[in-house]
Order: sequence, then C-alpha cells, then structure tokens
Amino acid sequence: MEQKIHQGRNVKRFREMLGIKQEALAYDLGEDWSQKKISLLEQKDVIEENLLKQISNFLRIPVEAFQNFDEEQAVSIISNTFNDQSNGYNYYPTFNVNPVDKWVEALEEIKRLNSELLKAKDEHIKALEKILKDK
Repeated sequence: MEQKIHQGRNVKRFREMLGIKQEALAYDLGEDWSQKKISLLEQKDVIEENLLKQISNFLRIPVEAFQNFDEEQAVSIISNTFNDQSNGYNYYPTFNVNPVDKWVEALEEIKRLNSELLKAKDEHIKALEKILKDK
C-alpha cells in the first residue's frame, strides 16, 4: 500500500518551521484569504498547483517539497541511522593529541611573545631617550 503525501500538512509543517503564522500567509496570498481559510487549506490532501506556487514563493520553498515530503520516510531514515555513525557523529571519539607537544607549542609561543614585548620595550625606551636628549 503506497503512502499518500498530504500536501496541506506539508505546507503547515514548513510554515511552522519558518515561524510564520497562518495570518501572515493569508495576508501574503491576498484579500480573499484569512487565517480560517489557511487552516482549511492545511487540512487538504492535495492543493492546486498554482496555489502551491504562490505559497512556495512566499515561504521560499520549492513546490516539490510540498508535493514530495513524506514524514514517515523521514522518520524512518532518522531512526535507522540514529546510532550507526552514518550521520557523521562519532560517539566514541579518539583524541590524537599529545599533551607534551601542546605544552612545548605553548612554551614556544610564550617565548615568541616575550621576545616581541622586549623589542617593543627597547624601542619605546630609545624613543623616550631621544625625546629627552632633544629637550
């Protein structure tokens, strides 16, 4: 038995994901639309193509998303890949960091910064000495 895609429910899902109220969608669709009419539209299994295009333009979502999105398939995909690491999340990470190397890197950085500070201090002292000599 083939699962039928409920276009009205898909419109509602995408609208809610975008945080858009029914009143805002009704306003964008024109004067003959109201919140109640949007509510009734979201209960329809199939929505006329031209109306789907208008909704698509307002929500900036392709018409095909309303026509093809199947919640059960999406849930099935998510549940089948939740803990098999195919989603790219590593539940058992391995750390390839040598703390001694990191410590040495930090010490080298401290040495470099100290050297820069000493150079800046010396330049500042020379500039002050020159100002004192000129006076």
